[in-house]
Amino acid sequence: MKKQIVTLFVLTLLLSTAAEAQKNQIEKTWYNQEKTSKIRVFKTTDGSFAGKIVWLDEPNDKETGKPRTDKENPDEAKKSTPLIDLVILRGYKPSEEDPNVYVGGKIYDPKNGKTYCGKITFKGNTLDLRGFLCNATFLGRTSTWSLAE
Repeated sequence: MKKQIVTLFVLTLLLSTAAEAQKNQIEKTWYNQEKTSKIRVFKTTDGSFAGKIVWLDEPNDKETGKPRTDKENPDEAKKSTPLIDLVILRGYKPSEEDPNVYVGGKIYDPKNGKTYCGKITFKGNTLDLRGFLCNATFLGRTSTWSLAE
């Protein structure tokens, strides 16, 4: 019986280590540049990468005391969506030229309700997110996110 328990423990440990090793380098939790939120980047079922807000330094609206919502969203039906668990990154895939660059995605800014095209550059303990107007890549800004884990 003890041998079976030890074998099961070792097998579980090996499987969890293998699953962790298969994670992509950006599949972690990151602070935004201002450190006012944490965003968890994850792989989606279509193989692209997305990111959702998982923590806010001020989770509740100061005026109402209720959880903060996506009140700047231009879609009236989405204004009541909670910011926690809101997906703000979508559709990023590794660049064929550079394994540290992820392209083809969109980034949503809940501060102004706008969606931008974007590029993510992995730099170890930081990510550089470049958000820009989709038809004018030179019109944008870069934000540096830091590892929160």
